[in-house]
Amino acid sequence: MKVIDQGLLEKVIIERSRTSHKGDYGRLLLLGGTYPYGGAIIMSAIAAVKSGAGLVTVGTDRENIPALHSHLPEAMGFSLQDQQLLKEQLGKAEVVLLGPGLGDDAFGEDLVKQIFANLSQNQILIVDGGALTILARTRLSFPSSQLILTPHQKEWEKLSGITIEKQNEATTASALTSFPQGTILVEKGPATRIWQAGQSDYYQLQVGGPYQATGGMGDTLSGMVAGFAGQLKQASLYERVTVATHLHSAIAQELAQEHYVVLPTEISNCLPKVMNKISQKRLG
Repeated sequence: MKVIDQGLLEKVIIERSRTSHKGDYGRLLLLGGTYPYGGAIIMSAIAAVKSGAGLVTVGTDRENIPALHSHLPEAMGFSLQDQQLLKEQLGKAEVVLLGPGLGDDAFGEDLVKQIFANLSQNQILIVDGGALTILARTRLSFPSSQLILTPHQKEWEKLSGITIEKQNEATTASALTSFPQGTILVEKGPATRIWQAGQSDYYQLQVGGPYQATGGMGDTLSGMVAGFAGQLKQASLYERVTVATHLHSAIAQELAQEHYVVLPTEISNCLPKVMNKISQKRLG
């Protein structure tokens, strides 16, 4: 087991170049939030923007776009039913987050199949929420893109066939051999582990707790992972995903000193200040 220490945080989160612009910090496409799960993709988008993503576009139900813009005017939004816009945005995206608040129905399945079939090797795909359920049920061929999976224990059970009570380091390491080389797995649970297929070791969180057991926590994490994946490229993608996952729980643990339960959006709101503090420590 590898340790997530201050050195890793400072390697990933560095001060921004004075000559940089929004195009340097990732072009993200977030897809999900179909009725009645509209809030999920909004929480993902808030987390992505707060983590420093340069450009965030959200594909969701048309009826959900006014709510998205009222919470987050910094994000662009379009209807998932608009095939032309979906095709255009998919072609532009460096990072695609698929699944927060996506219904497990015919429309959701068609969307997952379309995204899987049209991604290229130079894109990053994060599969979360409803898309994980659809992937487990349909057993689709994996896309050619870099793949990141963010399942909670029940979703991992569906994907891997390992029942929750048998999920441990050995069974997960064995299951990962059937995934494409380089696949990153954020195995969420009481002791979240972050793996990369082809590596024998893994990171395990030493922070977090039951105050995170509330709706939207996973959606916020997936948005943070997407935000980190699109920038901070001086570190490996695996390191970026690991630090995003760590900060998600570390911020929650800090907030839990004064709060019985921690809301996902509160984690997002704290994120820019925490990232700034880490980047300044590195300089010091």
